[in-house]
Amino acid sequence: MRWDRGSGRPFVIGGSATPAVRALLVANVAVFLFQTIARAMVQVRIERLFGLVPYDVVHHLFLWQLGTYMFLHGGLFHIAFNLLALWMFGTELESLWGTRKFLRFYFITGIGAAVMTTLVGPSSYTVTIGASGAIYGLLAAYGLLFPDRVILLYFVLPIRAKYLVLILGLITFWSSVSATGGGIAHVAHLGGMLFGWLYLRGPKWPRWGNPLTGAYRRWKRDRLRKKFQVYYQRTRGEDKGREDDRR
Repeated sequence: MRWDRGSGRPFVIGGSATPAVRALLVANVAVFLFQTIARAMVQVRIERLFGLVPYDVVHHLFLWQLGTYMFLHGGLFHIAFNLLALWMFGTELESLWGTRKFLRFYFITGIGAAVMTTLVGPSSYTVTIGASGAIYGLLAAYGLLFPDRVILLYFVLPIRAKYLVLILGLITFWSSVSATGGGIAHVAHLGGMLFGWLYLRGPKWPRWGNPLTGAYRRWKRDRLRKKFQVYYQRTRGEDKGREDDRR
């Protein structure tokens, strides 16, 4: 819950869900229901194939896991927390950025969290699931863009967004490097925050700006160039064929 410092009254949590947030909420709930049904009826656990397993990504090139793990969750509390945070913070960010930029940020931080998890433990068989990497990216963005916005932590304790993000970042970092950190999932959380910070505050390059968005633009440019080359060769071949027919 966010607090209106001017009137002293709390805002409604999240407000009306924006298009991308609504679509992500529906997709996550649908996948969670499918997980539950598959496990109960046919004894199939899809987490091993679609969750993030660093060993499989590195040694078997299961690259789809870098994205699909975000839509799987380990239980009702897990998905409830993530979707509440998505609704609470994502709605305002999408309203500020627009749907396209919001989705780009969401997937960059989620996939970035998976990449960092894989780099830290490339031979790990631990299965990581959940949208928490992307959610922590959203939290980082919220703290950077609305640093003095007051949030009611657990609906009771008021805290500024920048301090909440700082505390979560320190806890996540400590958990990821300590022996009692609870495993690789903390690395995914830290990765989401790191990629979120890089996206918004990372070093700017003169030509491409942010390195993450620059890589995306280069990929789009190369794809458009290939399409143009194919189109040019096709039209040139057709023109040559017509000239041969005239002869």
